[in-house]
Amino acid sequence: MAMQEQAGAWTKAFDDGAFVRKNSEFRDVISDDGPFLPESGRYHLYVSHACPWAHRTVLARNLLGLEHHVSVDVVDWRMNDDGSWSFNPEEPGATVDSVNGEDHLEAVYRRAYAAWTAEGNIGTVPVLWDKKTGTIVNNESRDIIRMFGTLARGVGSASTLCPEGLTAAIDAMITANYETVNNGVYKSGFARNQSAYEEAVSGLFNRLDELDEHLADRDWLVGEGRGTLTEADLCLFTTLVRFDLVYVVHFKCNLQRIMDYPHLQAFVDRVLALPGVRATCDWTHIKNHYFWSHQHMNPFRIVPLGPRLGPHVS
Repeated sequence: MAMQEQAGAWTKAFDDGAFVRKNSEFRDVISDDGPFLPESGRYHLYVSHACPWAHRTVLARNLLGLEHHVSVDVVDWRMNDDGSWSFNPEEPGATVDSVNGEDHLEAVYRRAYAAWTAEGNIGTVPVLWDKKTGTIVNNESRDIIRMFGTLARGVGSASTLCPEGLTAAIDAMITANYETVNNGVYKSGFARNQSAYEEAVSGLFNRLDELDEHLADRDWLVGEGRGTLTEADLCLFTTLVRFDLVYVVHFKCNLQRIMDYPHLQAFVDRVLALPGVRATCDWTHIKNHYFWSHQHMNPFRIVPLGPRLGPHVS
């Protein structure tokens, strides 16, 4: 399987050997003025437990108290050769498609846009589905976690991950971490030449150094004093919690481990200690997915036994 085909779900191009992530295609929003109103039981989330982008949305759903308002289905951790996802209830932690009854996520995308496959698209996770109109609302994780705040207010929840007055700071922090850290691990792993790899890894660890220093005297990334738990923390956490387990080896991000950063590791432990967070971390899905699915990087699909230390063994 050529890299161009297997990486099709994530990339629009490789520019001089550098990985370029494609943009999300569905960008509608839940809002008080419609057409997607904040209503309990109306929306459904399709996720992969392996995917850090999808993980953000599951965390936001749980921390905002939306477990009984937004339903969830989980794809198999095995990515298909073309980068698409399937449902497999025989796999522990995965489910059927309980809303549309499809076997493959691509069919869900085609329900929203009939020409989806014919135009050469590959569907990604997460997907926020509207059961009322039978279409995809959004497939961009950053949008979905923000919309879940709107939905939480709409169903009477007082919880928030985007407190009033912090929106600009939250957005700035998420943006600052996106290209260097969240996407930086992929840019490192999927680089096609040494210079692209070194540029990505250098940017990644420079930003991790900055974040470790930033968290030296605070608990959360933004807010006064020790900070306030926000969307920015969730967006960083889902990359960091996969780092030592997968990215150090698989994506060659091996200058340091997260556990070598005292304040970043404390941050990971702090998030994991929040109610319901650890239950969202399916270590088997996470680890097996990367080493098995990226066969262009790991031809024999050998999954490492380690590491012996980390949140996955505690």
